[in-house]
This record gives sequence, C-alpha cells and structure tokens, in this order.
Amino acid sequence: MGAPHRAAAAAAAAMLTVALTPGTVVAAPDARLKKIKAGSWIIADADTGEVLAAHNPHRRLLPASTQKVLTAVALIPRLGDTTMIQPTRESVEPEGTKVGMTPKLTYSSGDLFRALLMVSANDAAMTLTLPQGGMEPTLKLMNAEAERLGAADTLAGSPNGLDVDLGLNVKTQYTTSYDLALILREGLKIPGFVEYASTVNAKFPALRPAKVDKKTKKKIPAKRYMMPIYSHIRMLPGESRPYKGFIAGKNGYTNAARQTFVGAAERDGRRLIIALMKGESLWDNAETLFDWGFANAGKVEPVETLVAPVPSASQKPSASPQSAAQAGSKEKESDSKDLLLGAIGGGFILAGVAVLLFRRRPAPAE
Repeated sequence: MGAPHRAAAAAAAAMLTVALTPGTVVAAPDARLKKIKAGSWIIADADTGEVLAAHNPHRRLLPASTQKVLTAVALIPRLGDTTMIQPTRESVEPEGTKVGMTPKLTYSSGDLFRALLMVSANDAAMTLTLPQGGMEPTLKLMNAEAERLGAADTLAGSPNGLDVDLGLNVKTQYTTSYDLALILREGLKIPGFVEYASTVNAKFPALRPAKVDKKTKKKIPAKRYMMPIYSHIRMLPGESRPYKGFIAGKNGYTNAARQTFVGAAERDGRRLIIALMKGESLWDNAETLFDWGFANAGKVEPVETLVAPVPSASQKPSASPQSAAQAGSKEKESDSKDLLLGAIGGGFILAGVAVLLFRRRPAPAE
C-alpha cells in the first residue's frame, strides 16, 4: 500500500465512531445478506456505478472461469466474429471443461467466443490466444485491459481461469468481486459479448471421425457437422433457474476457487451487476443478491462507486490468425488496495463511513 493510501486509511480510521464488523458494508443491516456464505460479493448499478452493498469487494481471490469474461472483453474488439483460427494439438487439450475441438478444423472467432462463454470451454480459450501469438502476448493484452478498466486488483495468469492445474495460485492469478463488476460492466457495452453470453443454445463445428461401414466394408470419411451446445448459466430464459430480466453472466468453479459468478440483470430500466467469489453455493446466492439490489436500489446510500475506465483507442479485427507455442503465466506485484475493511473483522457499518473507507484509485497506466 502506497503512502497516499496509508494516509487515507489512517484518516478514515481516526474518524470512526462506530464499531466495525465483518467486511460487509451496506446502509442498513439485512438478514438476507447475512445468510450469503461467500468470501466476497458486490451489488452495483451498471449505469451509475453506485455500489449498493458489498462484502470484502477488494479481497483478491481466484477467479475460476469468471476469468473468461476478461478474455472475451479483451479479445472480441480485436478479433471480431469472423477471424478464422486453426487450433494446435496443445490448445485443444487443456484440463477441465472442453467443447471438443480438433486441429483438423478451423473455427471462427465467433464460434470460439460462444463456446467460451456458453459452455466455459477451456480449449476455446486456449485457441483464442493463437492470433495474438500465444498465451503470453494474450495475457499481456488481458492485463492491460484490466488496468484500463481500473481493475487494479486483477492479474490474469491464464485465459481460462484454471489455477492449480496450471501451477497458479492467488499470488499469480487473482481478481476481486469489485473488479469483476468493472469487467462485466465493460462487456455489457460490447454487443458481441452480450450476444455470446446470453445465448441459451447454439451449434458448434465438430468432426465425425472416419469409420468403416460394417455392411459394405467401405470407408466413410470424416465429416464436418454442427453439434448442439447449451449454456451453463441457469438464470437465462428457459434454463432451470430463470431470473426475470437476466442479461448475461459467467459462472466458474475450481476446487481452489470454489463457486464464482458475475452477472447482470435489468428491471424497470435499472441494470444491476452482481459478483460473488469463493462461494459455498451459487444460484441461490445470486438470486438473493439481485433481489436485494432491485428492492433497495434508489433507497439506500451507495457505499462506493465503480471507477470509470480510461477511454480506449478503436481496435480493428485482426487479419489472419497465427499459431504460436504456449507461454508461461505472467507474474506481477501490486499493492493491495483494501484500505481498511478487509483487515478488520465484523458485519455492517454506516454508508457514509463506508465511502471513506472503501473508495480507492487505481494505479495510473504505465
């Protein structure tokens, strides 16, 4: 923590006249929010940036597959939906969830982004690194985008959110519920992102392997076809837990990260973003956060405000894709921006004090 941040924290601490309780901040106690068992969560207005309530929103945690939101936000403006990419053998064989790709086919970037956000395809994530020259250049782009958005407590060490399988831990790959809200807020500005992340079912290129007909003994050559894929997001229309007004989102899970989620919904012209990390359960908690947010938006004092991103230069879709070897994860160190609440135990404080304690400024772009 730099000197200005230490001074701000000390000044805020000196002004405290109430007891600080867990890292949860909200204008008034609410029994529903107390029941949420997660390491971190946030409820924010997507348009005004007002944070309505939060719990340890600047606590660095493993992202799991919510990482794919940053991957998409960083790469969709560069690749568009028509860039054709041929995967490598390495890119189609990562650990975890896969859509089932083969180096014998080429895939459009649109198909890959759809698989990335619908079925959390780790093979699609790795293949999307190829046009940039591989994993290391892609991670540089992702981390630069996080910095532009003000997500100062985010470090991408993979494009898919895998952690232990890639030798990553919370020191070499992390984000926060606050930063996830910033990243999804940017995603909502990208039409392609919203389309991919809100699609319930679609078709994805696949290859039927060659075989020999048992009757004729003739060889049937391999054939390309379109197989159905279905979204993992249960809050979408037609899914098992549909939520009224749900726009888009991304869930994730690893043994180390536990349940993670970031999503957006709209009602009566108000759009809210929620993010949850290191959760014990997912869909019940997500519904509770949305319900509380819509019931209290405009009625409670915000406890913080999401920072505005630095304007970006327009990016054109890249030309032909390039293949490259995978590179290792990028490491960087940054000062923690949790000014006070992450280190002090306890439950709820007044919103006016929360503003002083929670507001932070991202490091300037280099």
